[in-house]
Amino acid sequence: MSARWTTAVLDPQTPAGLAVAHSPEGFLVGEEGALFQRDWLKRQGLDVLCEHGIGHFDGQPVFLLELAKAARIAGCSWRGLRTFMLEGDAETYTVLGYAAQIGTWAREHRFCGSCGQPMSQIRWERAMHCSACDLRSYPRISPSMIVLITRGDEVLLARSPRFVAGVYSTLAGFAEPGESAEDCLVREVREEVALEVKNIQYVGSQCWPFPHSMMLGFHAEYAAGDIVMQPDEIEDARWFNVHDLPPLPAGRSIARYLIDLYVARRLGHAEPAFPGQ
Repeated sequence: MSARWTTAVLDPQTPAGLAVAHSPEGFLVGEEGALFQRDWLKRQGLDVLCEHGIGHFDGQPVFLLELAKAARIAGCSWRGLRTFMLEGDAETYTVLGYAAQIGTWAREHRFCGSCGQPMSQIRWERAMHCSACDLRSYPRISPSMIVLITRGDEVLLARSPRFVAGVYSTLAGFAEPGESAEDCLVREVREEVALEVKNIQYVGSQCWPFPHSMMLGFHAEYAAGDIVMQPDEIEDARWFNVHDLPPLPAGRSIARYLIDLYVARRLGHAEPAFPGQ
């Protein structure tokens, strides 16, 4: 994580500071970026669902204004988080990635999931509280595995119907209750392409705020089987030589890192930096 940015639970009653505005259309962006003076932003007549103090940037407190809907503000526009990942600077993406997860959680927990009563924000911890049934709700993180399967100079890459046209990536899937990340990996590979793997090695993890995943990255070697694609999940899957790869995922994604790392090691090149470092 950037030294300029640290997460923290801040009381919204704290004066001044910076703020970001998040709506179903993305983040508000002005000439200077997505971080605004908080006092100015709160004077713009925004339809605020809730406000959360989320951390410090360059020593200044940062707050999130989660909005019911986007609003037109002169000189500003709305931009999705993926755009910041692809085009924005890493510092801004780190702040907004965290803000997006807190905003999604706050929006989805305005009412108690047990009794349906309105929930209130606890000021000293990142939690929502139901006074009617005493339920506390904390931000959710969904663990998932992502794996690059290799066979010598070949890597297994696949396409989901939801991908950008032409792009191939690694296999991934969410862990089921009671399942380890390694169990999840083996099951997902069997389900999606009907292959068996061996020599599973953990590589690293990445927060994936679309909307609240923790991607656990692995490398595994091909063991047995022929590719059989899972209907409705896998549009295409094939082996690619490291010298002839298709269009790949965004450079800041752990999927791209897993691919670039293996290719670099296979070809004797310098290893890439882990996303965010």
